[in-house]
Amino acid sequence: MVLVPVGGACGFRATRSASLRSVLETDLEGTLDALADIGYRKVELAGTYGRTATEFRKILDRRHIRATSTHVGIDGDLNQAIADAKILGNKQSNVAYANFPTIAEWQTFADRLEVAGKAYRKAGIGFGYHNHNHEFQAIDGVRPYDVLTGRTSRRNVSLEMDLYWVTVGGADPVREFYKVAGRVKQYHVKDRAPDGGFADLGEGNIDFRRIFRANWPLEVNEYIVENDQPVDAVKCAETGYNYLANVRF
Repeated sequence: MVLVPVGGACGFRATRSASLRSVLETDLEGTLDALADIGYRKVELAGTYGRTATEFRKILDRRHIRATSTHVGIDGDLNQAIADAKILGNKQSNVAYANFPTIAEWQTFADRLEVAGKAYRKAGIGFGYHNHNHEFQAIDGVRPYDVLTGRTSRRNVSLEMDLYWVTVGGADPVREFYKVAGRVKQYHVKDRAPDGGFADLGEGNIDFRRIFRANWPLEVNEYIVENDQPVDAVKCAETGYNYLANVRF
């Protein structure tokens, strides 16, 4: 789950998120209570933890939290996914992961993203793709990321750029942002520890101030706090919230 508070430094809308799967599975409502107490008012979902979309929406509403974004797949019932997104109040749905050994397969996948994105757009919901590091590793001289951005349209497919994975993939987030200027609608703001692993926000070595300063003219809509392997998930969420609330650039 991704968590998003409203407000933030320099006026951006900060989507603060943390990786909370394990604690949400064991104590969904208690964890959401803790997040609301921290100040989160928005979340990005990765499933509804055994609840229907309607049930999950009621749980969020009682805490005055909105699920503005969600991670989805495109292999199942697209119409049902769109219907659930409407019930949950999602403004954006993103495919969280894909990996293929050949460029031809990436091309086919990109074409499928375009088709799905068109369906979401017609339903009034944004649709995008979330990267990892392997999309920046060339296959036969071609980067999968360039296939995805080249074979999809900005009208139908936006980008949820994971800053940690872009960096680990050997690319520069600022350069990649301007290669597709205007298509990056969300950031996963995830820090890198000195050993290359994950760190809570502000405790690693990614220069977020430089990245945010460079992209400011085009305004990313949501900044989503994330840590794939948090030591303490709720503490990680609080650290991320406070970092984004106070970062200056």
